[in-house]
Amino acid sequence: MTRPRTALVTGANRGIGRAVATELYRRNLRVVVTARDPETALATAADIGPGVCPHVLDVTDPTGVMLLRKELEHVDVLVCNAGVLLDARTDPLTAPLDLVDRTLRVNLIGSWRLAQAFVPSMIRRGWGRVVLISSGTTAEFGGALFAGAPGYSLSKSALNGLTTMLAAQCEGTGVLVNAVNPGRVRTDMMPSGHVTPEQAARFIADVATLPAGGPNGSFLTEKR
Repeated sequence: MTRPRTALVTGANRGIGRAVATELYRRNLRVVVTARDPETALATAADIGPGVCPHVLDVTDPTGVMLLRKELEHVDVLVCNAGVLLDARTDPLTAPLDLVDRTLRVNLIGSWRLAQAFVPSMIRRGWGRVVLISSGTTAEFGGALFAGAPGYSLSKSALNGLTTMLAAQCEGTGVLVNAVNPGRVRTDMMPSGHVTPEQAARFIADVATLPAGGPNGSFLTEKR
């Protein structure tokens, strides 16, 4: 009997991450949800359904990531969703650089750390899907970064660059790496968003379960 694919979703306790975890569970994947708070992780797993595995994870903590890698037998699908928006309504000349530093450590380095932990074993097994949650604030839209949240915009643009490097490293291995722009999703980070987390999750789950021969190293946006 073929075992189900295992999907690890970071920042899965609310918003896009929770919706993606729920959608992947609905598609019969074995889902691992992570959150920084243990009670929140447990409650999220219980709410999604039987068999969902909760784990405590702070993506900025190298030790925590390595412990998680040792605890999980395998990860087939990695959705790097954990992210922060800390410097809204600033500009490149006024943004507090401590907030920019924290933003980069979560949004960019955190995803990079997860990829280093779990992608090599995907390559060894000859199959894997990695989805990095990006944003429309990046240079792909209009050729210029959105300056109203400079640290956030820079972190997401750098994340797209990381996507292309990881994808090139995985070329021909059976592992696909892509960045996704989910649009303006209605979350705590963006209460005015017009896309529901559930709508975004369906597209992200499609990318997380791409068939062989699907795009690799792409910046994908759902056409609504």
